[in-house]
Parts: sequence; structure tokens; C-alpha cells
Amino acid sequence: MAVYTEVSFAEADALVQRLGLGALTELQGITSGIENTNYYATTARGQWVLTLFERLAPSELPYYLALMQHLAARGIPVPAPQPGADGGLVHTVAGKPASVVSRLPGGHRLAPGVSQCLQVGRMLARMHVAGQSLPVQQPHLRGLAWWAETAPVVLPHLQPAQASLLVDELAFQQALADSPAGQALPRGPIHADLFRDNVMFDDTAGPDTLCGFFDFYFAGTDWLLFDVAVCLNDWCCDLASGALIEDRATAFVAAYRAEREFTHGEIRALPALLRAAALRFWISRLWDWHLPRSAALLAPKDPTHFERVLRHRIASPWHPQP
Repeated sequence: MAVYTEVSFAEADALVQRLGLGALTELQGITSGIENTNYYATTARGQWVLTLFERLAPSELPYYLALMQHLAARGIPVPAPQPGADGGLVHTVAGKPASVVSRLPGGHRLAPGVSQCLQVGRMLARMHVAGQSLPVQQPHLRGLAWWAETAPVVLPHLQPAQASLLVDELAFQQALADSPAGQALPRGPIHADLFRDNVMFDDTAGPDTLCGFFDFYFAGTDWLLFDVAVCLNDWCCDLASGALIEDRATAFVAAYRAEREFTHGEIRALPALLRAAALRFWISRLWDWHLPRSAALLAPKDPTHFERVLRHRIASPWHPQP
């Protein structure tokens, strides 16, 4: 989330009133994230998030919003897209395709413990189960094909050892995807970007409780295990070293498996998927770092973190306990 396109108060007010959400009382740009333009919008009826899509084609947007609508209807705490009078979920603001979704309560837990990891693992599994009945599909647009397309763009910016690591790991992941074991891994709708800053918790009524997943605009159909690996690499990772934190990882996986058991193939493949998840975000951060876009409130994230994570996952493979 960032601000690439400036939206006037009047433009935002016109949209929320057209959606029946009441008059706009406050509009505030959101600084976190890197893909889309986002604002908090407050009206007499509640709090909302206005998103203008900077890279995604209008034809791609109905999938993300339909997925959120589908999950919300099945009890998964996600932002609810607000439809227009015709039922459409994609709107237009400042010449860009846009959405308005309900704003989740609570706040981020940027220094999570075992309790938060348990809750995220449990809810991720529930989300995967609920998503199996989604009637539409869309490829994971930041999946393996995108890694292969983007790697040549970032390679000229790397030192020889970094370039060798990227090329070798990409070949490893392509071989896995083409193998019978890779082809057999369960697939379905995944979030694909469920970092600490895309989950909300609330402790105002007692114990710290997960109250929502958001920012589904990297979602798509892919290996369910890839979602697990993305989470383990963030929620259960020592940010200084890139090492996996054993007690958090064990708790996360146990909570997930209590809702959706892994196949034998998934258990075997998890070390490779942890590498895949690290590679994906190393490539995307390299792209954003070396080929930045201008944005009013944007700070690219350092790609070296995920280089460390990838090297650690290669050197120290991790399997869940039986």
C-alpha cells in the first residue's frame, strides 16, 4: 500500500456516497505497502479502505474481490467489498479501477509470539478449506512464471555470487514444479502475501485475538503449501539472521494441521517451498529496489533480508514434526 495517485476529498466523497456509505468525513493516505494507492476513508456509517489499482488490469480485479466476498460469507474475517447499485465490486476513481472494502479493527503484531503464530496458522488452514469451493480461478500472478520473467531484469544489478544464487534457485524451483511430486501438491486459492502487516489482532476485550486477514491483491490459484511457507518465513523468522524460530514454526504448523492435514507430499516438499517463498520476495524486492516507481508515500523494502532467508533455508532445511 502506498500513494501513487492523489485522490481528492471530493472524488472519494462522490464514490462512497454513490455506494450508500454516507458522506465522507476523513480521508487519509496509507504509507505501508508498495503495489497500490490506498486511503483510509471514514464516513458516518463506518471506516473503509479505498484502493486504486496501479498495476492490475481491470479484468483481473473481479477475482480478488470475489474471493474476499466468498471467504467473508464463510466466516473468514476478511474485508468485505462494497458493491455498487448494479452489484459490481470494481469502481473508478481518478481514472483508475478501484474498490472500497470494510476496514478491519485492531492493529498489527510486528513482534509476534507463539500465540499469534498459532492463530494465524489455524485461520490460514480454515481459509484454504473455505476457498476450495470458490467457483472462479485465476493464476497466481506473482508465481513461478513471474519469477522467471523478472529474474533477467534484476540480474544485471547483482553481484556474481548473488546472480549465481538466483539463477540456481530458479532452476531448482522450475524443476520442482515440473516434477511429479510438484504436480501432485494440493492447489487452491492462496493469499500469497500474508505477512505480519496483512493481519490484524485486537486485545481490547481480553486475550489478543486475530480479527482479520487483508490485502488479497496477490491472491491466486497455486500450491496451498506456498501460503504456509510465506507465513513461516515471516511470522516465524528471526529478522536479524533469517533463521527459522523453532517454537513459533512448530506451533504454526500444528495449528494449521489441526484444521487441514498436510499430505505426505506436502510434508516432504515444505523445505523446498520455504526456499520458493524466500526467492519470490527476494526477486520482487530486488525489482522494487533497483527499478522503483515514484509514489507520494513509498519506501522500497531492502531485498537483502530475503537473500539471507533464502541462504538460510538452503543451508538449514526444516521439516515439521510427524
